Formats: sequence, C-alpha cells, structure tokens
Amino acid sequence: MKTLKVLITSAVILISTFAAKAQFIKADLQVSGLTCSMCQLATQKALKTLDFISDIKPDLNKNMYVLTFRKDKAVNLDLIKKKVKDAGFSVSKLVATFNFDHLKVNDDFHYQYFGNTYHFMNVPSKILDGNVQITLLDKDFIPSGDFKKYAAKTTFPCYKSGVMGSSRVYHVTI
Repeated sequence: MKTLKVLITSAVILISTFAAKAQFIKADLQVSGLTCSMCQLATQKALKTLDFISDIKPDLNKNMYVLTFRKDKAVNLDLIKKKVKDAGFSVSKLVATFNFDHLKVNDDFHYQYFGNTYHFMNVPSKILDGNVQITLLDKDFIPSGDFKKYAAKTTFPCYKSGVMGSSRVYHVTI
C-alpha cells in the first residue's frame, strides 16, 4: 500500500510538471554594497557577460537591476549571484517573474524547470497563471537573518544545502 501511494504521488508530480509550462521573464535584483556609479557599472558589466540576459536596467537610487531574460536560454540564478559576488558585492534580494500556465502549487510543492527544482515554501494552495513574481529564499539571495528564519520553518535538509540528490533546489515563495 505504501508503494502504491509513492507511485501515485510521483505520477501526480510528474504529470503536473509536464502539464504546466513556465518561463522566466525577468528578475528584480537588489545588490548590497553599491556606493557609487562605478560600483553599479562594474556589477552591470559583470552581469552583461551572462548570455541568458538580454537587457539590464540599473537603478542606483535603489541598488536595483531589472534583468530581462532571453526566451531561448536557460536562466541560471546561481550565475547571477556569482557575477555580483565577483564584482565585490552581494545579492540582498532576487525576485524573478515567471510566466506560468496553470500550475497548481501549495506549501512544499516541488516544480522542475530546466533541470532545477523550485521548492515553494510558505505558500497557500493556488493555481498560478500568467506572470507571477517569486522571491528566492536561499542563502546568499536574502539576508542571513531571513535565511535562518526560513530554515527554522522547514524540515527539508535541502534548504540549508540547496541540493537534493544531484539537483539544484531553489527555495521560493510567492
């Protein structure tokens, strides 16, 4: 009976993964440590080297960048974080806009997209349609105090490591 439940659950997750389509549209990236236009420019130059970014609009007053993604490329959020770090700064917030097509989510729902897993945390049961902003909750994407707060709310070990098996797991909320 236990094996049957596991098979049914796996089938439901697999079906929802293939039935629902999503696409990264853009991201609002807030960077800590920017103090001048030269800092902003160095970070912008570093981000421009990523082939999945088609456009970057900086806002120095808010230490923000609006990143627009190419439709034909896989987006790697860890590379965005790495480019910011390599420029000498840190990510304080990343809010990505996905275009969903009828994806049913709930708390602790896992969604596969371009080889990565997105673990929805602290979300009510709902259906996502159209452009939806999701906020990353992983280490080095939010302040350390916020990371600790979310770590206390989950029993999933992948939250602290960001990995489950060999798959990258991004933890997100709506």
